[in-house]
Amino acid sequence: MNPNPVTQTIQIVMVALFLFWLLVLPREGHSEEFAVPNHGSPYKNLGDLDVDQILHIPTGTVVSLVQMMDSISTSRVIYIGETHDNIEAHKVQLQIIQHLSEKHKVTIGLEMFRRSAQEKLDMWNQGQLGIKEFKNLFHSNWGGGFGLYQPIFDFAKSNNLPLIGLKSTFAVENHFRAGDPAPGDTLYPEIDDTDPYHRAFSLSAFGGHQGTAKALEKPYRMLLLWEETMAQTVAKFLRDPNNTARKLVVLVGGFHIQYGFGIPKRAYRRIPHNYSIVQPSITQIPENLKNRGMTVEKVSIPLYSSDYAWKVEYRVPGQNKVTLGVRLTQEKEGGLRIKHIGENSNAKNAGMKTDDLLLSMDGEPISGIDDILELLRNKGFDDHSTFKVQRKNKILTVEVVFKHPKD
Repeated sequence: MNPNPVTQTIQIVMVALFLFWLLVLPREGHSEEFAVPNHGSPYKNLGDLDVDQILHIPTGTVVSLVQMMDSISTSRVIYIGETHDNIEAHKVQLQIIQHLSEKHKVTIGLEMFRRSAQEKLDMWNQGQLGIKEFKNLFHSNWGGGFGLYQPIFDFAKSNNLPLIGLKSTFAVENHFRAGDPAPGDTLYPEIDDTDPYHRAFSLSAFGGHQGTAKALEKPYRMLLLWEETMAQTVAKFLRDPNNTARKLVVLVGGFHIQYGFGIPKRAYRRIPHNYSIVQPSITQIPENLKNRGMTVEKVSIPLYSSDYAWKVEYRVPGQNKVTLGVRLTQEKEGGLRIKHIGENSNAKNAGMKTDDLLLSMDGEPISGIDDILELLRNKGFDDHSTFKVQRKNKILTVEVVFKHPKD
């Protein structure tokens, strides 16, 4: 019997959301009984750090960026976590890559791309894939948020830093979801489900502490597939003699590397090597973002949460920024179609209408959602923009003045 596609989608979204929000939860007001206190930081509570301070967790020593770089640059693999929508986490990732590449050859491994994307990732690195095609590749592998990663992609391309897709393909995931593979099946990585801390932490985050562990076993198995596949890709990199002189920087959701029992341990199981874990860490959620979080009951984990914690603020794109006030859909032939216009929105006040096709903004072509988000990101209140709009068979020019919603 084929699995219900709606059920499949719900399971994937549920897993992704739990992993995502686990790293952005408020730290106050929740009881905890960690074997290692302070969420895996025994000597110093991360909440006591100033923003941009870096803590060496095993010793409780606050270090400079240069000191941390001197330490982690001895590793073959440097894992850098992220809360996917946090601008500040991606700035941390870029700084580490920039410093590391000054003295070492660097390759970047990305959770955001699947193994099936490797040929096109190589083409991008070699200048054979245009920005539009590269954005489409990102969207098909990951979804929205290209602008958050673009500074990293641009630096990698301009400095000839190869990109590697780490995650399992859609085809493998679909086969895996249909039923556990037979032992020795070469389509899947070797999966170890025996780590008691990983299981307890994951199922607690998913809601297993509320008696739903059985129902969440399938999402947990999918999590294992993701992490084992990424670990397998890391090990493949390390075994390749062409990479002997190269460092691998892995950019991935912080859940997959926290406490080391996700990707790092699974890669080490395949080929022992030196590695470091750096977590951009949030300890306080701004009031205007608290509705994005949720409450998660955690379990005791007798492990350090990472090697280094880099204290960051939580800032997401679009906060206190200008908007058009429209709901858009992507057109296959290019452009964005307006499906809904808000009352008193900037788009409505400028004369845009439902079903208009947005073609360009300030002379820049619009091919996807991220295109317009990036252009809007550079605008402030009372700024002007010129849009080219197709309305039925006519091409129109529309002038928009960006006003605050309360104006």
